[in-house]
Amino acid sequence: MDADVIVVGAGLAGLVTAAGLAARRRRVLLLDAEPLTSLGGQAHWSFGGLFLVGSPEQRRLGVRDSAGLALADWLGSAGFDRDSDYWPRRWAEAYVDFAAGEKRSWLHGLGVRFFPVVQWAERGGYAVPGHGNTVPRFHVTWGTGPGLVAPFADAVLGSDHVTVRARHRVTGLTAGADGVEVTGEVLAPSSVERGRPSPRTVVGGFVYQAGAVVVAGGGIGGDLDQVRRNWPTDWGVPPDDLICGVPDHVDGSMLRVTTAAGGRVINPDRMWHYPEGLINHSPLWTRHGIRILPGPSSLWLDASGHRLPAPLYPGFDALGATRHIARTGRPWSWFVLDRAILGAEFALSGSEQNADLTGRDVRRLVRDRLGPGPTPEVQAFLERGVDFVTAGTVRELVARMNALTGGEDLVDADQVLDLVRARDAQVRSGLGKDPQVVATSAARRYVVDRLMRVSPPHPLLATGVPGADPDGRVGDHGPLIAVRLHLLTRKTLGGLETDLDSRVLQPDGTPLPGVYAVGEAAGFGGGGVHGYRSLEGTFLGGCLFTGRRAAAAL
Repeated sequence: MDADVIVVGAGLAGLVTAAGLAARRRRVLLLDAEPLTSLGGQAHWSFGGLFLVGSPEQRRLGVRDSAGLALADWLGSAGFDRDSDYWPRRWAEAYVDFAAGEKRSWLHGLGVRFFPVVQWAERGGYAVPGHGNTVPRFHVTWGTGPGLVAPFADAVLGSDHVTVRARHRVTGLTAGADGVEVTGEVLAPSSVERGRPSPRTVVGGFVYQAGAVVVAGGGIGGDLDQVRRNWPTDWGVPPDDLICGVPDHVDGSMLRVTTAAGGRVINPDRMWHYPEGLINHSPLWTRHGIRILPGPSSLWLDASGHRLPAPLYPGFDALGATRHIARTGRPWSWFVLDRAILGAEFALSGSEQNADLTGRDVRRLVRDRLGPGPTPEVQAFLERGVDFVTAGTVRELVARMNALTGGEDLVDADQVLDLVRARDAQVRSGLGKDPQVVATSAARRYVVDRLMRVSPPHPLLATGVPGADPDGRVGDHGPLIAVRLHLLTRKTLGGLETDLDSRVLQPDGTPLPGVYAVGEAAGFGGGGVHGYRSLEGTFLGGCLFTGRRAAAAL
């Protein structure tokens, strides 16, 4: 045997598994097709958000949470409704217990710290027990994704029990009673920058044997053809011009290898994509997109200028908005706002888009987050991004919106002007019946949203009187801004079916001997722990939890 356990994939889930096995003095062979500089995989690029329940950070902010409330939110969002949801539901119950129990103390013991301001993602807006987080649960790692990856990467690289083989692409897997065998190709050495596509020149082959193998190869979000093949039927026709929120190597290859060996993939049509994607002005991977993390105040219009229905407001239901936009037949939409809303409510997902948090720079954080105007990263997109247009009047803004999308005049200026005036009238009333205006005001009851996440309600226009202002001049918080939003691929919610020991199951429900799966390859547990929708902060957490469970089982 070349090792006790072979781990395929050096992303967060693979690192957690390898580190856990090394701590138990097991010999581990860690294989990955990418260069060693890509250690940590997608987690490196993440915002570092983690779903925690009943944390000290929540309590300090007056947030009352519990495992029971979190599980009710999870099940209301997941909507489990298939026979294949047996193991995903059991994983969900176990994960919520983990998030409300030892997850934080375990990470704290490894040196992971959290930004004390808990964010409120995926607010839902539906009647209970529907989708959404009842309370804020999104805890940002101090150091973002790299800060979360570091303790596990350090443990792996510093262990005498782990051998790391980069540029080793697994293409075959054979499972038997006496162990497992993995075969594959050795790729030419590469020094490409992290995130950029690496060469696939084959310079050799390999065969390794071990008592068990752990599949940690991720999902399919970087392969747009696969995304389209698995596109949910009720989302309409898959768009031709999706953008990618993950690097090219996230291609689902280990799902195919493990299926060929006898494993079972379930829920392949459940995916988690975002409707608020921007084309990156400085791309690394193919069709590189960045997600806006929006506050709730922007008006959200489809490609034809029609307002999205309630409760599809920014930050409330990402998948609901994605489905709605995809069904329109045009895979883009618009935020309409002003500079004050941009400065208060726009953040960008990703470690490289949050230099203050990633660099753990308190002085920079105070300057960039609490000072006036947008963060430098948002300002860069405003100046250099292709998706932003600004204007002094609604009519001018709509003209520039139409020009940006090919000059078809899809958006009608009079219609948008009426929408903005109607919205402003609700704000000026001081109360309002418009559900988005009411939801925005309600959000400011939470101290974090009031201080640094939700703009004080204010009219967008200088006046609400049509005759006095036929063009819709911007008010005191201008200029007006429109942001074109693209559908952005991200996560595979389905995956290899696993039991609570992370063992991969065969179509007949029995374990595939010696084969385990973790992270996104396992649908973050069971083959689809999220069901149809995520509560956010649960993808990195799923990598942690499944990797930990697999290491303990092995």
